[in-house]
Amino acid sequence: MGEIRATGVTKWYGDRPVLDRVDLAVRPHEVVALIGASGSGKSTLLRCLNRLVEIDAGTITLDGVPIDAPAFGRTGLQRRIGIVFQSYNLFPHLTVLGNVTLAPRRVHGQPRAEAEARARRLLAEFGMGEFAAAWPERLSGGQQQRVAIVRALATDPDVLLLDEITAALDPELVGEVLRIVRGLKDRGMTMAIVTHEMGFARDVADRVCVLDAGRIIEEAPPARLFAAPEHPRTRRFLQRMTESGRL
Repeated sequence: MGEIRATGVTKWYGDRPVLDRVDLAVRPHEVVALIGASGSGKSTLLRCLNRLVEIDAGTITLDGVPIDAPAFGRTGLQRRIGIVFQSYNLFPHLTVLGNVTLAPRRVHGQPRAEAEARARRLLAEFGMGEFAAAWPERLSGGQQQRVAIVRALATDPDVLLLDEITAALDPELVGEVLRIVRGLKDRGMTMAIVTHEMGFARDVADRVCVLDAGRIIEEAPPARLFAAPEHPRTRRFLQRMTESGRL
């Protein structure tokens, strides 16, 4: 299935609340975009959804089961909830194929032949089939990000988390990565996306959530939110995005 739900999620860094009683639901086959100013808690919330960051209060469930339940275990949860970061995080000492097959083989115990066969199918599907034997340093930023997305998909996750995946790319490469994400949406992938690309959030998301000071202050379908935001802070944020050319 793949429904992930956060209820009353709170996270403190020292004496500062980074997330303050956040409620969020991402339903199966839904794409939810998380937007807001830098420091509003978007990336922290995303990392909490698959336990890369532990919460201080509240609950997070996947298909109704708490994500810290022994039934998942750390590796079981990471298989079901994939994540892609802005910095690619590819291992430079492994080929593209080695990067994509590392988790299925070493963490989840998949036989090498099975892991490599799936990896090659995914690489071909995302236009990277001819680069299976290439080293990451030989790839462009857009190609490396495609490999990072393929690596996240290699364990066949139920939910995919994308954290500012275009932030480190040259402007001319942003479009190719966003096309990949649109394709994932068309396939029905459940996704939570942190992005500063407002046009992308408007085009691909089923729902947009605006974070401010660790809280979700407004959420709505993109057509409504971008046309008629209700919260004053949302209006100010979108005005800044318009002035900067991001909307």
